[in-house]
Amino acid sequence: MESVMPEDSPVRIKKGECVTLDVESLAFGGRGVARINGLAVFIDGAVPQDRVVARIVKKKKRFAEARLMDVIRPSPFRMAPRCRYSGFCGGCRLQILAYDKQLEYKRQHVVDSLAHIALMPDITVHPVMPAQPVFEYRNKMEFSCSDRRWLLPQEMGQDDIEAGFALGLHVPGTFNKILDIEQCLLFPDYGNQLLSEARNYIRQSPQPVYGLRSHTGFWRFVMLRHTVALDQWMVNIITAFEDREAVQPLADKIAEKYSRVVSVINNINTRKAAIAVGEREILLYGDAVIEDRLGDFCFDISANSFFQTNTRGAEKLYRMVESYAGLTGTETVIDLYCGTGTIAIWLAGKARHVVGLEINDACVADAERNREKNNVRNVEFITGDIRDTFSRLDRRADVMIIDPPRAGMHQDVVKQVLDMAPPKIVYVSCNPATLARDIGLLKEKYNVAEVQPVDMFPHTPHIECVARLIRRDIDE
Repeated sequence: MESVMPEDSPVRIKKGECVTLDVESLAFGGRGVARINGLAVFIDGAVPQDRVVARIVKKKKRFAEARLMDVIRPSPFRMAPRCRYSGFCGGCRLQILAYDKQLEYKRQHVVDSLAHIALMPDITVHPVMPAQPVFEYRNKMEFSCSDRRWLLPQEMGQDDIEAGFALGLHVPGTFNKILDIEQCLLFPDYGNQLLSEARNYIRQSPQPVYGLRSHTGFWRFVMLRHTVALDQWMVNIITAFEDREAVQPLADKIAEKYSRVVSVINNINTRKAAIAVGEREILLYGDAVIEDRLGDFCFDISANSFFQTNTRGAEKLYRMVESYAGLTGTETVIDLYCGTGTIAIWLAGKARHVVGLEINDACVADAERNREKNNVRNVEFITGDIRDTFSRLDRRADVMIIDPPRAGMHQDVVKQVLDMAPPKIVYVSCNPATLARDIGLLKEKYNVAEVQPVDMFPHTPHIECVARLIRRDIDE
């Protein structure tokens, strides 16, 4: 039974009840937010200014969660999704919201995080720098194999649907069921053609796909990489053990049919962990790397390299980092969490010396190779846990770049940053919550001059930010 909740009624909703709600805003993560007498109700698939019927699926003391049943009055900002998997895949859940509104809400999430977590409500947060294009922008996709396929509603009861095979993406909230994906609109169409080729071959192979629950089988992942500058493609086939006779014909077929593919790799992952990284790799065709460019710099990308997922967006991001760093050629720059060295190399021509710190050996090997490739002589990379390598540095930073993983900085690293107290910090973040947390820890010595959000992931809730921090005793 559906009920409309009066404004002044007590909160008596219960699990399973259907209610009519007006959606007010968008929560971080992309769910619509409605309220019943102040109680927040989070609704997947709802956008601001929708009026919806939703079924309560979870009721807690301070919030509830609901499943969208019907849109009674659609928001003027609601868009018809282009993707057939919208509402099931979860990868680009904001497709249903007009892009300019996506940018507004992403900025608001940054503002709210700084206000509520860092307790700094007055920071200047600029309008989000938009992405271009907003589809086909990803340069890397990982597709999982599974012996359990998640069936779409229209596939239920169809005898010709092979429920024991899937090659695609995880359904949110499940670890062992895969949505069989024929086309991802965030990925260039050439990549979708490669995915289709791999699917047809793997489905007919005598080797079985890997069971995410049983941990038996052979075919585990198909990872595809693309470089924007040179339009090169890499196909990385991840299997549970080595069987050259099983994978080589697929590599040969791809090489013959797809001229833009310059590399086919077989990574071997014998571990249970569901990651598309192997303990070793076999080159099946072409080169072991593909090449892309950021600005004036060229980068070799191996099968397991980290490289920004949106190449065009990365250039915008790095130009903003360069602008906020304000280098004159005399500075020592320390780049924490430097990864494969892309920011360090980008800034090298504007600085006297750059030092990159990174814990991952493979990333540093890539960084050193890319440093040599670009003939950069004033950058050094140091491998090891940043908590240890930072304390052993014999240089002080004039400018510090901090680009941590989603979890943000370790508290020990925050303390070391405060102890060194460089005049300027440029903080690059993919997570507004941990950006705000870390800024809150640094505010005893630093003012936040401004924050520039950069949208690198249209139609998803994710947002990158660049923050410019100035030590409090320095006048700008």
